[in-house]
Amino acid sequence: MSVSRHEPPRRRDTAALIVAAGLVVIGAVLLWDSSRLADLGGYSGVGPASVPRVVGVALIGLAIWTAVEAMRGDFPLRAPQNIPPVLWIVAGLAAQLILLNLAGFSIATGLLFAFTARAFGKRNLAMTIPIGIAVSFVVWTIFSQLLMLHLPAGPLEHLVFPRG
Repeated sequence: MSVSRHEPPRRRDTAALIVAAGLVVIGAVLLWDSSRLADLGGYSGVGPASVPRVVGVALIGLAIWTAVEAMRGDFPLRAPQNIPPVLWIVAGLAAQLILLNLAGFSIATGLLFAFTARAFGKRNLAMTIPIGIAVSFVVWTIFSQLLMLHLPAGPLEHLVFPRG
């Protein structure tokens, strides 16, 4: 490959090398974990360990490919990361995890909805929190009351559907 005078030579992509290392770790854990499963493939040869092994090998293959591309500098330049939206989403996920059993599904997931909307540019939390709680309550009602699947109930859910 020849480099023109107008284009600077590409350097290795450290972020891509970190991603490749992460893929190797995940693939290796899958292979190690699947080696502990009983391989009861029967007549077909496909057992409970087969799919994790295939996924583990595929992840390691992707890691090698990613590392080669990173060393060659073939990844396109990335835009700089805008940190505040990421922090809003992480804060929403943290709030949901902390509040899920205390406040219930509707309130915890409504806050996640509002924080994610804030990350995408909706600045009015006074509007997005109630909308998020309402949408989450509808989802909770469908799953809990119609499909009979358990989601954590909080004060709002107990107010509308008292324990009987």
